[in-house]
Amino acid sequence: MSGRSDGPSPVEQARRDKLEALRSGGVTPFAYRFVRTHTAAEAVAVSRDGADAPEVALAGRVVGLRSHGKATFAHLADASGRIQLYFRSDHLGHAAYALVPLLDLGDHLGVRGRLFRTRTGEVTVRVGGFELLAKALRPLPLGKSAPRPDGTVAHYSELADPEVRYRQRYADLAVHPERRAVFERRAAITRAIRRFLDDRGFLEVETPILQPQYGGASARPFVTRYHALDADFYLRIADELYLKRLIVGGLERVYEIGKDFRNEGMDRLHNPEFTMLECYQAYADYTDIMELCEALVRRVVREVTGGDVVLARGRPVDLGPPWRRVGYVELLAERSGMDVGRSDRAALAAALRERGLEADASQSRGRLIDQLFGLTVEPHLEGPTLVLDYPIELSPLAKPKRGAPALAERFELYIGGYELANAFSELNDPDDQRARFAAQAALGAAGDDRAQAMDEDYVRALEYGMPPTGGLGLGVDRLTMLVTGERSIRDVVLFPALRPE
Repeated sequence: MSGRSDGPSPVEQARRDKLEALRSGGVTPFAYRFVRTHTAAEAVAVSRDGADAPEVALAGRVVGLRSHGKATFAHLADASGRIQLYFRSDHLGHAAYALVPLLDLGDHLGVRGRLFRTRTGEVTVRVGGFELLAKALRPLPLGKSAPRPDGTVAHYSELADPEVRYRQRYADLAVHPERRAVFERRAAITRAIRRFLDDRGFLEVETPILQPQYGGASARPFVTRYHALDADFYLRIADELYLKRLIVGGLERVYEIGKDFRNEGMDRLHNPEFTMLECYQAYADYTDIMELCEALVRRVVREVTGGDVVLARGRPVDLGPPWRRVGYVELLAERSGMDVGRSDRAALAAALRERGLEADASQSRGRLIDQLFGLTVEPHLEGPTLVLDYPIELSPLAKPKRGAPALAERFELYIGGYELANAFSELNDPDDQRARFAAQAALGAAGDDRAQAMDEDYVRALEYGMPPTGGLGLGVDRLTMLVTGERSIRDVVLFPALRPE
């Protein structure tokens, strides 16, 4: 399945020879269109025997071929399933039947004929005419499959290699119907999110992907040159600051589902290009957003799966109410034994080194706390957990917690040991925000390439007055992992980032 520069393989050459034979016989091997009347599943549903058996026109990919002299059986697969085809010389005519041996597995075919059932009861099309719609010049690695004890299906082919599957997703989808089902569910998830927010009066908007100043998260950006403006621009790392500008402008409930980009590492939970939902609600705080988040996730899961139970890391997790709510500092003390309110950078770095992670006291205190939490707490958050009230140094865009200014009014949702959503009571004091940006800029100047930069235009927007606002960011890729039971983000992204071949 890898690309080659040394010419076609013998198998591929045989297919090209058939291609030339078809052309020599006056057959166009790459058609413009085909009008079909039924899908495979619809044809099976309407099938009946006898003189009034329906005539159908079907189109799909040939996934099975076996010849018996003057008769040939095949299977045709489309998005709905597969159906058997029956070609017979005395029914098609000798000239048309002579083209059947030039067909290969993987070819796209259009067929017309009446339905009947074989002696074994299989619904079959008695082909009265057919058209080659696209000749497959490279064989699909159809391989073999067998059920596993847990009910999943094991595939034995070159596409069993995840690297090949991700790199050649087109072949993966063509061969594995269950992979197509994952992305059909992903689309259903996105539709369900939109319905939920639309029903609550939110307005879907679009904000810039190319930005003169990145912000809204702690991450390293991708940089590009905007030649028309003679300036460096950044692929956005978050939608947040533009969406909150819209709150300032009077759009009181807004959301965006779009791509964000972070120039950082890749693992089973991180892809540099990922899809986020961000939504903002005026006159709300993080307690309102907790209710919104819980209702949103539960409704999406119920709409797509029909229930409240999902598989996370192979184990069932019940998303039914109530969800656990627990403080960040409390959880960290419970799992690490450290009181972060009283721990300086040296103590935090030492705690990380004791657990095998490289760290030193030159890193920012917030970064050290975040690493310790990720190492000691996150893996244990199996059931739906809203982790509340983060240290203020981890939350430069959130309001201080009422009565506890060392903390921020922020929560994150964890399910199955990973973060799914992040939310704040949004900071709307422009002077405080400028000071926080300045502190972040100082961290950046000291070498923290994930620190946020000063955004004077955003501060100017706040100076016009932003009402109290609650905001939520939710990872659509990770939500899809949860709903589909997949363990890697690469399995829910159609074309994940890979090193070039």
